[in-house]
Amino acid sequence: MILVTGGAGYIGSHTIVELLNKNFEVLVIDNFSNSELSALNSIEKITGKSISFIEMDLRNYDLLIEKTKEFDIEGIIHFAAYKSVGESVFEPLKYYDNNINSLINILNFLKERSISNFVFSSSCTVYGSPEIIPVTEKSEVKKGESPYGKSKIIGEEIINDFNASHTFSAINLRYFNPIGAHSSGLIGDKPSGKPNNLLPFVTQVAIGKREVLSIFGGDYDTPDGTCLRDYIHVTDLAKAHVSAIEYNRKNHNKVIPINLGTGNGSSVLEIVNTFEKVTKIKINFKINPRRKGDVPAIFGDCSLSKKLLGWEAQLSLEDMLSSAWNFEKNIKN
Repeated sequence: MILVTGGAGYIGSHTIVELLNKNFEVLVIDNFSNSELSALNSIEKITGKSISFIEMDLRNYDLLIEKTKEFDIEGIIHFAAYKSVGESVFEPLKYYDNNINSLINILNFLKERSISNFVFSSSCTVYGSPEIIPVTEKSEVKKGESPYGKSKIIGEEIINDFNASHTFSAINLRYFNPIGAHSSGLIGDKPSGKPNNLLPFVTQVAIGKREVLSIFGGDYDTPDGTCLRDYIHVTDLAKAHVSAIEYNRKNHNKVIPINLGTGNGSSVLEIVNTFEKVTKIKINFKINPRRKGDVPAIFGDCSLSKKLLGWEAQLSLEDMLSSAWNFEKNIKN
């Protein structure tokens, strides 16, 4: 059985689908602070398989131990964390408290239960504003430019230090910008309240939930002046987590960082233009001043993921945007 923390969330829910497709049993822990129980119901509808879940906050270690006694857990995929760069700048303690303390508890749990297979949801934000792109796993890990980014850097350091004293197999998946939704249209990115990321803000403007898309910064040193990112389909990303769990079964007994992306950069305006092309819907947007914590451009060299995990991204930018739009149209609210 694989424990998936934050499993009702955006990436977690898609990963559970892929785990179930590979005949893994799954246990979900989620406090539903930025997700909904309905996501788990949708997963069961997609796969025809049942999911065990516990509603709780991972910062409560005693409850974690008590609630999981009956489950035979082989590995852990740790998603549970707050993830908004912008929000983290204004609420840093919220991010450090949740993202760091939940990780410490899950590692203590791993040790207590003698679990040796661990996959950590890290981020390309650990590279900060890189001087050379594409970034590789050997690129410098810089000082974080936001509390969110710093929480991922600290998280990786904690995992490395823990591995030095308690040997286990861990992979830090440094992924870039997941967008898109499951092909069924039943699960996708559905944040509570106002979206913090480009997608689904674009789809919410398109469907009329939001009046205008704010683009932060139009004067960066990029081809069209807007930020450049490596966007990856969430289904591709989910499959990589399954590959990481399977790789860890080989008991390499070390911590390995691996980039997950397409290896290509797309600008914010390119996303908008491609969405308009795919859907035939015009997006109302406004260029605003730069946002603190954003880096101008980043995309990854993802050759290591192919070498070690046998994984590489398959789906196109058009696939990402059309699936996100399909999910938006299916949302019942």
